[in-house]
Amino acid sequence: MSRTPSPREVAGYIGNLGRFLRARGRREDEDQAALTELRADAAALDLPPGLEIEWLGTAGYRLTYEGQTVFLDPYLSRSSLGDVLRRRRVVIEPGLYATHLDPHAGEVLGVLVGHTHFDHAIDVPAIAGRYDAPAYGSRSLTQLMRIHGQEAQAVEVEPHRAYELGPFTVRFIPSLHSKLILGLAVPSAGELTCEHLEGLTPSAYKCGDVYGIHIEVAGRTIYHQGSANLIDDQVPTGGVDLFLAGIAGRGFTEDYWSRILRRLEPRVVVASHFDDFFRPVEDPVGMSLNVALARVPEEIGAVGRDFRVVTLRPFESVSATAV
Repeated sequence: MSRTPSPREVAGYIGNLGRFLRARGRREDEDQAALTELRADAAALDLPPGLEIEWLGTAGYRLTYEGQTVFLDPYLSRSSLGDVLRRRRVVIEPGLYATHLDPHAGEVLGVLVGHTHFDHAIDVPAIAGRYDAPAYGSRSLTQLMRIHGQEAQAVEVEPHRAYELGPFTVRFIPSLHSKLILGLAVPSAGELTCEHLEGLTPSAYKCGDVYGIHIEVAGRTIYHQGSANLIDDQVPTGGVDLFLAGIAGRGFTEDYWSRILRRLEPRVVVASHFDDFFRPVEDPVGMSLNVALARVPEEIGAVGRDFRVVTLRPFESVSATAV
């Protein structure tokens, strides 16, 4: 379902942003309180022995089962808002990998990428190279890997095909990116076509094809959605255990929660992509503009009361043995 919003709807988006800016301090305090209140523990996630999950900030995750790992949309080398506006070339910071990834990485079986905007893909070539792991994603991801000299590590995925990565069975589900520009357009839409590393500014990371990522491991089913939009009849039905839900932009997608929740029927919704991704990962968590994390439980509750909503803290590993 995709349509052009009416002038009245566009005006509503502008008005909503204006109301947020007038009450920004209070709203961000509410979101920080929600982040604390919704914090998940091992009991909430009901993870089987041997399975660990870690939120890396933005839409990034580490999933590890018995020492074998896949990364999803890892983004640690943050570009500041000033870098984006000035179109500065991105700078990779491998020291962050040593601090935040190496201690729990184990054997890395793959880096899985839902789309190639900068806040999902900047670190992918370097992480794939560090762990000698393949990177799975769209044609745009293959181009990104090519200009880093790592095309041999790129896997251009086939929709719905089952990829067996050790204990993980992974499928890429065709999806859409939310229209963050007042409901009218996707930012940096189209294919990533940059040919040289010198041209890799944040805006050069075009979206490319968009995928939800369906993962089965240790008797659990996990669905990762990096952007809050969907192609309804592509989304699997029948229930998942954990829905890793990027919530930014959901307000620009008509009936987003009711459409996706009624197909996925998740036991737990893990909210993510609400943090300020221009802020360094070493800084305390900030909130993205008008993200309204505090409103997510109510929004989801309006669809059904059986969906539990939780959040994770960045770089806090949760497992069945966690206290």
